[in-house]
Amino acid sequence: METHVVPVGFDYDRLIAPLIRDQFDVDRVILLEGSVGSEANVEYSRNIARKLETDFENLLGAETVRESVADVYDYDAAFERAFDLINAELDAGRDVWVNVCSMPRPVSFAFATAAHSIMVERQEDRDRIHTYYTAPEKYLETELAEELRESRDLLQELRNAAEGADGAGGADAADGDDSAGTAVDRDRIERRLASTTSLLEEFDERGTTIGAKRIGDNHIVELPVASFQNVKPFEELILFTLGEHGEFDSVSELAETLAADLNEEYTDSFRSKVIYNVDRLGPGGKGYIEQEAHGKSHRTTLSRIGELWVRSHADNRGETAE
Repeated sequence: METHVVPVGFDYDRLIAPLIRDQFDVDRVILLEGSVGSEANVEYSRNIARKLETDFENLLGAETVRESVADVYDYDAAFERAFDLINAELDAGRDVWVNVCSMPRPVSFAFATAAHSIMVERQEDRDRIHTYYTAPEKYLETELAEELRESRDLLQELRNAAEGADGAGGADAADGDDSAGTAVDRDRIERRLASTTSLLEEFDERGTTIGAKRIGDNHIVELPVASFQNVKPFEELILFTLGEHGEFDSVSELAETLAADLNEEYTDSFRSKVIYNVDRLGPGGKGYIEQEAHGKSHRTTLSRIGELWVRSHADNRGETAE
């Protein structure tokens, strides 16, 4: 049994054609639809999703589910959703294939990173988790641009022809020729020629996109790198405690809180145990914790990937044991 997770953007062929051509057995498909962007872009993507839903069912006989992604630029939320979704499919006995061809990159990267993280945690299921990419046979942007150039040249010819007709037949207008209709057509030609020329100039200068969109407070979305080491039970306690409290001014303060939560005596031995595990989780180890020198102490917080780990494992906190 196989589930394919397919973030839907503006592609169709790359999301279904390779599965048909390579004769995949696709039992279940989860189509992820974005709901952020211009109205035209969102509707275009939804039309692609509707067509994919129909064709996955008719051509591959797959059960197909469509899910909405509220914010395609929210990497953290996408990672958390991916973590839950992939684990649920594995628990149901299905292998998981994640397509990273389409949709804005934060969603695709979040699902790929979550898949890799789960491979580390579920070693026995490593061969049941896959991420894949398909290259297009050709890109339509350049062909569309060439067609637009041909249209621009045709509009220029039509405008020149209209100007020539006006110059040669000025007297005919007085004899009842429909010069008003010609004027309207000429105005329309001028507008279309101007907009086409402007669009081509932008394409030639900037490529297929324009500008850099603000996402939250910044113009970039950092894509954290997942750890490729599993987290042990006592390390889990440290991560959950940091997630609950935000930060600690020192490792000693973190150790005191852990001892109180575990109803253990706070001793030098316990403090050393916490220091050892914090070091294993820090920048030189698994990368889930960050530390900043603060006098003789080290302010201790979760790293970005540590925050994602805590969010994605929150439902399992009660299962953590020392």
